[in-house]
Amino acid sequence: MPAIDKCVNLDDLRVIAKKRVPKLIYDFIEGGVDDEDGLVRNEDAFRKRALVPRYMVDVTSKLDQSTELFGRTFSSAWGIAPTGGIGNYRRGGDMMLCRAARDANIPFIMSGASNASMEEMAATAPDHGWYQLYTARDRSIAEDMIRRADDLNIPVLVVTVDVPTGSNRERNRRNGFGRPLKLSLATKLDALRRPFWLKDYMETGIAMCHNWQKYAPPGSNADQVGDFMATQLPNSITWKDVENFRKLWKRPLVLKGVMRVDDAKRAADMGVDGLIVSNHGARQLDRAPSALDVLPAIDAAVGDRMTLMLDGGVRRGSDILVALASGAKFVFMGRPTLYGVVAGGEPGAVKAIGIVREEINKIMAQVGCPVLRDCGPDFLYWDQDGRNARP
Repeated sequence: MPAIDKCVNLDDLRVIAKKRVPKLIYDFIEGGVDDEDGLVRNEDAFRKRALVPRYMVDVTSKLDQSTELFGRTFSSAWGIAPTGGIGNYRRGGDMMLCRAARDANIPFIMSGASNASMEEMAATAPDHGWYQLYTARDRSIAEDMIRRADDLNIPVLVVTVDVPTGSNRERNRRNGFGRPLKLSLATKLDALRRPFWLKDYMETGIAMCHNWQKYAPPGSNADQVGDFMATQLPNSITWKDVENFRKLWKRPLVLKGVMRVDDAKRAADMGVDGLIVSNHGARQLDRAPSALDVLPAIDAAVGDRMTLMLDGGVRRGSDILVALASGAKFVFMGRPTLYGVVAGGEPGAVKAIGIVREEINKIMAQVGCPVLRDCGPDFLYWDQDGRNARP
């Protein structure tokens, strides 16, 4: 298998990750819903926007990526988005990403479907680990998770709002990836050709979702905890829930998945501190627009009242500058850092972070923006269907 130290971009890590895990695992990581047009739309949105370089600027003395977010200064304007079930792709992967983020001084958002616990995250990265809440149908579970996060002094709570129901992930259906797993002979033979992954699976089986373990019946194994989670998720939340969460949580509260201006205004009115504008990586609604396409209107409506962040379709350091120029203050990436940890464990996660950081440095120098937080709309050029204009 190619060494991760030979990877020059995030796609190189993706290629290695694809070879390391069975097809049903890779398809779960990579797949979208329905026709998967949303996956294309997310990346195309970035391709349609260009950066206009400003020359005759001193970019050799110092390049500064540092960015303040919710009272803390991070080393760059991006972090690791929540991705669930990592322990089934690479054992211990949640904490590998958490440690890599801590050491790089960027935020890590632990998924509400993580395999590690928020307690472990808080002990490992108290200043860098945020928690993503998937709201259980039993609201007492959601409230208890918030109290646990509060007791641990987790700095930011991220409430995902865009999973009201299950989505039509056709790759998963074809592969038999679900509850319970329905594995074909071809899938089993494919797993036998992935010795690194198979060794982990044979030794420990399905990874436990530790944040949910205390709510399942006593003595539940990993499969049974998963079955219990399936009784609680997915689930729609309401503005009444947001109001309740705001009362329970006194630190920064972020909603992830808001895509409408009216919803953004209502969140701001309720005292929500930030939004991660996102279509869930094109894994919920295939006909949703890209987060980048709706960001400018949301920025115009509430950008002076809330901290706006973005995820979805980010694959290059240049994409991060495009997002910042379009109105985001911060950007999150899910799949690309997941490629790193699946491909090479913690060194792979470190490699992915390093690739992005170096790409950002090069683009900052190329466009004449030595201070990343100064990347504004004057650097942006928008190109769509042969027409060029500002969004």
